[in-house]
Amino acid sequence: MSDPGAASSSRGFSRVLGRLRRNPAALAGTVIFLFFLLMALVGPMVAPYNFEAQDIAQRLRPPDMGHLLGTDQYGRDIFSRILAGSRGIFLLSGTGTLLAAVIGVSLGLFSGFYGRVWDEALMRVLDVLLSFPPLLFALLLLATLGPSPVNLLLVISVLYVPMLARLARSVVLDLRTKEFVEAARIRGERDLAILFREILPNAMGPILVEISVRFSYSIFLVASLGFLGLGVQPPSPDWGLQINEARSFFATAPWILLFPAGAISLLVVATNLMTDGLRQVLQPGGR
Repeated sequence: MSDPGAASSSRGFSRVLGRLRRNPAALAGTVIFLFFLLMALVGPMVAPYNFEAQDIAQRLRPPDMGHLLGTDQYGRDIFSRILAGSRGIFLLSGTGTLLAAVIGVSLGLFSGFYGRVWDEALMRVLDVLLSFPPLLFALLLLATLGPSPVNLLLVISVLYVPMLARLARSVVLDLRTKEFVEAARIRGERDLAILFREILPNAMGPILVEISVRFSYSIFLVASLGFLGLGVQPPSPDWGLQINEARSFFATAPWILLFPAGAISLLVVATNLMTDGLRQVLQPGGR
């Protein structure tokens, strides 16, 4: 006999793939995103050169068969550095966004479900955090804490917790009055069971979309802070840091700056396109 669960999963995957096919831009964005993810996983292992290896005799070499994207001012292979840097971008952006999602969604769930004075107090605190421009707030925090990967994760989390918490709260406020929640109360379900078995699964659609949006923003934030010297420090192959180091050589060797900048732009655009497709898959009735 066939497994009903496997058949249902297969039909669900087919529906998702069918919806993506109707949006070529979202499908292209998803493919590009998965390519960058694969590059982050295996890129440093398959890179043709050590991203830290310097060869002064090969400095400022334009793209050719020996160095596909050329070399920088120290003779380091740019293609290898972009491959190695992709892991840091995904690790910092992904971990920071995931941490913000866990904290923010949890706060939003409990605030929206229980309401009253705790909800009002939490929303006012979040309003204060949201009143700061994100990049300025990040600069302030890193200037206070000092640049380091751990502090960068903390900054991403602090920036995006309020947004995710407010979204989760708004979804819970809508769902807590639905019939299936009332039915769970009548069955004698505990509050935690209602929150995590009934409400959270039905709220995951918009929450996942918002998480993917915040992830794309965090990619740009990590690169921006690296460019300003407040993110990951040398000799890291961070893409933003590569752009910062290449500014003085743009007139004579523009490829040093253009390829890392292109990688950032392509990944951010691909993530946004994938997010648009995810929104259509999880919320078919709206965009």
